[in-house]
Amino acid sequence: SATFKNTGDTKHLMMLVVEPASDVIWDSAGSITTAQGVEDLTPTTEEEWLSVKHSAAVIVESGNLLLLPGRFRDNKDWQEVSYGMIDVGQRLITAVDARDRDAIFDLGGQLYSVCVSCHQLYLNAEQKENLP
Repeated sequence: SATFKNTGDTKHLMMLVVEPASDVIWDSAGSITTAQGVEDLTPTTEEEWLSVKHSAAVIVESGNLLLLPGRFRDNKDWQEVSYGMIDVGQRLITAVDARDRDAIFDLGGQLYSVCVSCHQLYLNAEQKENLP
């Protein structure tokens, strides 16, 4: 069987892999109101859609990376949160393929909930204070 060579701890994975991918997803759903009016954040070009799909795939695989030896914490909440990331990411890929802006918005909210639930369970008080 293969052995794994983790290239960083969980904080490294979050900062350099998960957060950038999550930001792409969150910045591609819903709308924002500016002085110029309401701006729809839905992708409009194939390149933008592909970027969201890529980020969703990163979320899926990050869930798997959290299950690797050296990062894996327990068979309870850690495993469930990791599976939650995988599930939401897979559904995001389907929503992108369907160009379903409402589903992307809803799934972005679900992704946020998965992230927050893990942070509440596994980050200590000092780490929570230092979240961006």
